[in-house]
Amino acid sequence: WPGTWRSTVGSSVGDAMGRRRILQLIRYATVSGIATVTSLTVLGVLVWTRTTTAGWANVIATAVGTVPSFELNRRWVWGRHSSRSVSAEVVPFVVLSFSGLAVSTLLVSAAGAWADSRSLGDAARTFVVQGASIAAFGSLWVLQFVLLDRVLFRTRTHLGAPG
Repeated sequence: WPGTWRSTVGSSVGDAMGRRRILQLIRYATVSGIATVTSLTVLGVLVWTRTTTAGWANVIATAVGTVPSFELNRRWVWGRHSSRSVSAEVVPFVVLSFSGLAVSTLLVSAAGAWADSRSLGDAARTFVVQGASIAAFGSLWVLQFVLLDRVLFRTRTHLGAPG
C-alpha cells in the first residue's frame, strides 16, 4: 500500500510536469506560427513586388518576425515578466535568430536565383522562396527550443536555495 501511494504521487508529479511541458511546446509552436506568418507575409510582399532581392527581403522579414517571437517566447512560453536583460536575453536571442537567418538567407537566395533562372512567374517565385525559408527555419526549430529552454530562459536558482 505505501509503495502504491508513492508511485501514484510520483506519477502525478510526473504527469503534471509532462502536461506543463506539452503546454509549453504548444505555446512555443503557436509563437513560431505567429512569427512565421509575420515573417512570411513581409517576405512575400517584398519578393512579389520585387522591392528588394530575395536575400535582403529575408533579412528584413526575419528582423520583423524576431520582435513578436522574442516577446511572446519570453513572456508566454517561459513566463518571464521581469524587465528584460539586453545582454543576457535580447542579444543572445537576436544572435540565435540571425544565425537561423544566415542559413535561411543562403537557401532563400539560392531559391530566388533558381526561380529566376527558370523564369518563374511572381507567384511561383514567391512560393519557392517562401518554401526555402520554411525549410531553413523549420530545420532549426527544435534546436532553438532546446537552447531557449536550457540556456536563455532557463529557470535560475538563487545561491543557497534548494535545487
